[in-house]
Amino acid sequence: MKTLVLVRHAKSAWGDPSLADHDRPLNARGRRDAPEMGRRLRERGMVPDAIVSSTAVRARTTAEAIASALGVDAATLRLDERLYGSSPETILDVVAELDDDLSTAMVVAHDPGLSDLASRLSDEIEHMPTCAVAEFRFRAWTWAELPESEPVDVRFDTPR
Repeated sequence: MKTLVLVRHAKSAWGDPSLADHDRPLNARGRRDAPEMGRRLRERGMVPDAIVSSTAVRARTTAEAIASALGVDAATLRLDERLYGSSPETILDVVAELDDDLSTAMVVAHDPGLSDLASRLSDEIEHMPTCAVAEFRFRAWTWAELPESEPVDVRFDTPR
């Protein structure tokens, strides 16, 4: 069994027009929501074996806050520049490269690719608001099987 956890980065700040989009930090709500979602995951026993994040500041900071709340060493966080502005296919390509010994992986990325992937995997998810968490459990033995697999269980949570 494989479990894929998709996380949209927490709410980011737009206050500094001199910052490139890639460099935008989290705003106050984002800094509050990310650890809260990590706490919720921890309470349910959902601790990923791997966390892969976009290199964008807002995604990386979200991943670090969730990892901290989960008690996962942030040094094990893997950054992948392909997740910045990625399509559902690119997200699945990144996941397919994960070690098949891992059973649960978290991907922290951006819209619209993340919402598109989540809605493709479940009719119950139309859109992933900031810091939303979507979990998909598959009867798959390799990460590369996910594009051809249907989830057997779906869970969706948002900060609000």
